[in-house]
Amino acid sequence: MTRAKNERSEAADLSEQRVLGHRAWHLGLTDHEVLITEFEWSVIRFQQAFERYILQIAHIAGLGELSYAELVLLHVIGFADAPITVGLLARQLNADNVTNIQYSLRKLLGYQLIRKVRSGKSNVHSYQITDQGRVRVEHYANYRRKGLIGQTNAIRAIDQRLAESSQLIGMLKGVYDEAMRISATFGSPPGVAQDTRHP
Repeated sequence: MTRAKNERSEAADLSEQRVLGHRAWHLGLTDHEVLITEFEWSVIRFQQAFERYILQIAHIAGLGELSYAELVLLHVIGFADAPITVGLLARQLNADNVTNIQYSLRKLLGYQLIRKVRSGKSNVHSYQITDQGRVRVEHYANYRRKGLIGQTNAIRAIDQRLAESSQLIGMLKGVYDEAMRISATFGSPPGVAQDTRHP
C-alpha cells in the first residue's frame, strides 16, 4: 500500500514538472491552462505598455491633460465618419459601463475636443470631433508614425502576424464573453457568500 502510494506521489510530481516546464498552480494544471494563462498575462503586460505609450505620445501632442480612457475615446470619435452615439461608442469599445463613457465625454467636451450634436427632434445626442480635436489627433498620429511604426516595420512578417493576432483576439473576446455568461449559473463554494454586485 505504501509503495503504491509513493508511486502515485512520484507520478504526480513528474506530471507537475511536465506542464510546459512550469510547476502546477491554480491557473495552470494542464499544458492548455498554462498557455491560456501565459496569454492572459501577456495581454495584461501589453495593456500596461500600451497605456504608458499612448499617454507619452499624447503629452507630446498637446493632449497631456487627458486620461488613458479619454484618449481612447477621442480616437474612436475621430475615426467615425459621422457623429457617434454613446451606445455605439460602448459597442466599439466592448464596454458595459456607459456611466464611465459619459464622464469621459464630459471631459472631452470641456476641453473642446469634441462637440455634442442632435439629429432633428431626436433626444439622442451624438458626438463628433472638433477642428481643435482633429488637429491634436493628427499631431498624435504623426508622432506615432515617427516612433512606433518604424519599430514595428522591423519585425519579420509583421503585417500577417498582426492580422492573425487581431483575428485571434477577436475570437477570444467572444469566447470570454460566453464564458462570463456561463459562469452566471455557477454557485459559490460552500461557506463562501456570493457577491451580488455586478462585476
